[in-house]
Amino acid sequence: MRKTALYSRSGGPREPPEGSGTGDRLQPPAAPVDSAPPTAPDNAAPAPPSRLRAALARPASAWLALGLAALLLLATLGLALRPSPRPLSQAELNAAVLHTLKHSVLPSPAARAAAAIRPSVVRVMGYAAGRKGQDEVEQGVGSGVVVVDKGIILTNLHVVRQADTIRVVFSDGLESPATVIGAQPENDLAVLQAQRIPDDLIAATLRSTADLAPGDEVVAVGFPFGIGPSVSAGVVSGLKRSFRSPDSKERMTNLIQFDAAANPGNSGGPLVTMDGEVVGVVTAILNPTPARTFIGIGFAVPIENAASAAGLPPF
Repeated sequence: MRKTALYSRSGGPREPPEGSGTGDRLQPPAAPVDSAPPTAPDNAAPAPPSRLRAALARPASAWLALGLAALLLLATLGLALRPSPRPLSQAELNAAVLHTLKHSVLPSPAARAAAAIRPSVVRVMGYAAGRKGQDEVEQGVGSGVVVVDKGIILTNLHVVRQADTIRVVFSDGLESPATVIGAQPENDLAVLQAQRIPDDLIAATLRSTADLAPGDEVVAVGFPFGIGPSVSAGVVSGLKRSFRSPDSKERMTNLIQFDAAANPGNSGGPLVTMDGEVVGVVTAILNPTPARTFIGIGFAVPIENAASAAGLPPF
């Protein structure tokens, strides 16, 4: 069998060098005499890969992209085929609310009011200078409420009137000296300025008494007998009451009467509505006996009068 000649893949036959004859040029091969296919040489080009082999030869990133696309498609189909939730009826909503109220312990309105005002309530202590080198003697304790976050505090004048030194203790425990910067004797009010204040001091929110009415719930927050801060709850018993102080003999008018328990030490503390806003400054209790304990009637100066003592604008 005649063997087929091999040709270079660079194209056609090269031209003979200059000067050579045409007889030196390679001649095209003769056609094979038999029909058997030629045997492929060892260095023949490989056959093109099949579609499966081409797919398997793809890089891993391509397979990852295909997988993510498939997952996204399945997720989209799942969301599309998921049935929409049935809207709740009013009866079901009411039942859920009743179940929550029945099984959850919610803070009382008085507790929420006390929590709102507590960061603004301070303990006020008055000291008399000691004699013969003795330490200072505490001569009075009362309460106060921060009305300006720069450390301006409202309290009762009778708490600090005879004090040589005044100190206040804020809700976070910080103790600071304080000085009297204003007074309103006709309403037994004093305005204090603390020398040091907490970084996050919060002033109380003040509320007009214009819509205050007998029967409205209130809480009194302060330091009765130095214990506190203590909270007592009651209602407004009356408005525009008058009271003559047994100490200063001053007659105070336009007072709020309330029945939330108050005792010595509550003086100067805030009287607060259920939304945690100050409507008055506790100033006195009515007690016809020498015991000086609460019998059910307390008085507070309306916040309009108290705020004016601190130079705050009217409502």
